[in-house]
Amino acid sequence: MNIRLLSASLLALIIPGIAVGAPVADTSRDRTSILAMQGEYLVDFAFDETVLLQPGYERQPAMRSGGNEVVIVVQDSPAKIVLQHLLVDEKSGHVTKHWRQDWTYEAPTRFEFSADQTWQLRSIPAALTQGAWTQCVYEVSDAPRYCGTGRWTYDNGVAMWTSDVSWRPLPRREYTKRSDYNAISAVNRHTLTPGGWTHEQFNTKVLRKPDGTQVELAREFGFNDYQKTTEVDFKPAYTYWNATKEYWAKVRARWERFLGQAPGVHLKTKVDGMAMIIPLFEQAGSIEDGKKVRDAQIDAVFEKWVEHAPTEAVASQR
Repeated sequence: MNIRLLSASLLALIIPGIAVGAPVADTSRDRTSILAMQGEYLVDFAFDETVLLQPGYERQPAMRSGGNEVVIVVQDSPAKIVLQHLLVDEKSGHVTKHWRQDWTYEAPTRFEFSADQTWQLRSIPAALTQGAWTQCVYEVSDAPRYCGTGRWTYDNGVAMWTSDVSWRPLPRREYTKRSDYNAISAVNRHTLTPGGWTHEQFNTKVLRKPDGTQVELAREFGFNDYQKTTEVDFKPAYTYWNATKEYWAKVRARWERFLGQAPGVHLKTKVDGMAMIIPLFEQAGSIEDGKKVRDAQIDAVFEKWVEHAPTEAVASQR
């Protein structure tokens, strides 16, 4: 599937929430919906391969996991909301900085996973971004993952946001196990529920070849269920974030130097990103322990592992 060939009108037919000529969004209502995702949750993660698309391809085992996760508002302004996820181990109280989601109203640009460890800044068509919110998702190190653009809808009293089709790299659950594909073409849907919210993922696993051709291997449905809880002590997460939030703001600012302008960013790390994750987490840990981390120490990590993306990136096999 070449996602660039999908017109806005075709998307409107196959993806609820993508509507050509839709009225301007009620930004106040949309902002309330996005902010409703903050809170304390028990989370279940489920991924199942569904449609098999190549001869001889064998369906991979279903994945099931879960965790205790708090979602904290980092930024709340009229046109942008930033939500940070933090995992807490109930027994030990250990805190892990998890993924981050940024929401921007009528964003003019977004980054797109274009090649191995490469994200390029791309303009968003006016017809797509008008009245819409672009959600960009980031790694635990605040490295980029993917973006999607769509409008919030409220049909029958259900608040739901559905993205367009966009590219993302392999998820952490698979890149250590798989080498037969190197990208995912995905549609994401967030829905508010009486007990919290859900994140549905409609994924197609794709091998993007150096010559520009693509082979679709299988489709996958992902379902992440966030159910509010009062049974978990999330105080360690709030303590961690209060101690380290200024540090992570500095990290985000350094990423923005690459992601805020064309052409984008290329990571010189291996696909697992641990070469950056480990030193950044260690620096945050030092700050949590009351020690100081100089700006030059953060800069050193970025200078070693991050560079501007090439002007033109060609999708390549890992």
